[in-house]
Amino acid sequence: MTKHQKRLKLHGFNNLTKSLSFNIYDICYAQTSEQVGSYIEYIDEAYNAERLTQILTDVANIIGANILNIAHQDYDPQGASVTMLISEEPVAAEQLSNTEAPGPLPDAVVAHLDKSHITVHTYPESHPDHGISTFRADIDVSTCGRISPLKALNYLIHSFESDIVIMDYRVRGFTRDVQGKKHFIDHRINSIQNYLAKDTRNRYQMIDVNVYQENIFHTKMILKEFDLDNYLFGVDADDLPPRESRNIKQLLKREMAEIFYGQNIARGLKL
Repeated sequence: MTKHQKRLKLHGFNNLTKSLSFNIYDICYAQTSEQVGSYIEYIDEAYNAERLTQILTDVANIIGANILNIAHQDYDPQGASVTMLISEEPVAAEQLSNTEAPGPLPDAVVAHLDKSHITVHTYPESHPDHGISTFRADIDVSTCGRISPLKALNYLIHSFESDIVIMDYRVRGFTRDVQGKKHFIDHRINSIQNYLAKDTRNRYQMIDVNVYQENIFHTKMILKEFDLDNYLFGVDADDLPPRESRNIKQLLKREMAEIFYGQNIARGLKL
């Protein structure tokens, strides 16, 4: 059973800033011009500004925020940016919760947010010689108030089919209670993983790097299962010669491992 932290009686506004940085990586193999065309078509559909705006709008609804302004832009040939300014929406105090548990999907609005912002930017990258393309989307949810933006994480995870997810959560600043005592965090947190739904924890291998004394929490995830067909465009895995299939798998797995571990892996090493 989760132990609840006693509600703080604050002197004025809660000045703590809670920031969630959520980075996803989508990796594929597209070597011929036709395969590259299929991949760009997929990216334009999955990560265009319109869809990203809808995802951020759902996030705002989940955390109970009013949208003040939206700026969005698609880029040629691929990539997009969306910036959303938001303010708090009155929510009954009993609905507020910072407990370590998966946040809601859009059909259950139970959280709260004060004046802040949500942004998303996408970054396509590829190497023409190896046929590997890596697409990154960065989402930042920053709040000042009583709820952690981690409550939006469950929905964000379910909104993208990602090969790798890297998450950073940090609480900055301090707020004062009515006695004048400073509080540098207003809720208990052991791991970002505790905010993820069970099906997500089952699908991904996860590791933590946390600095508790600095209120910095870091979790990264990589898919456990590997199906080559999920990474090909314009061709089926069964149509590839066995040797080519093995080589492509090796290239893809190396790309994923290097991103996940944050370091280059020697060529020729079997993964």
